[in-house]
Amino acid sequence: MADIVPISRAPRPAPPRQSDPEPLWRHLLGEQLRRRRHDREETLTETAEKAGVSPQYLSEVERGRKEPSSEMIAAIAGALDTSLIELTSAVADELRAASTPASAVVSAARGAFTLAA
Repeated sequence: MADIVPISRAPRPAPPRQSDPEPLWRHLLGEQLRRRRHDREETLTETAEKAGVSPQYLSEVERGRKEPSSEMIAAIAGALDTSLIELTSAVADELRAASTPASAVVSAARGAFTLAA
């Protein structure tokens, strides 16, 4: 009987690495809502009651599983004693920070120092 000899294969090149995709709006919104609710030391049930939504729905929004309507976002923002503009501005700021490459931040910082000198 013949011996089986393994054939060595050249390692496959790794697929080209793509940059991380931009975070979704609903994920950043959910994180922002959860952070604000925790800052107020409220439970899901307490905030949901104030907003007029179910705790399950609020949980899904906070986890980025639901794409809430503007009316729902406004209701939840109101329950957290914040305005829709404050909430959306905070989410937009996070989105900008998450999508700005580190090299652009360093370049911008160098430019600022150059102008100040």
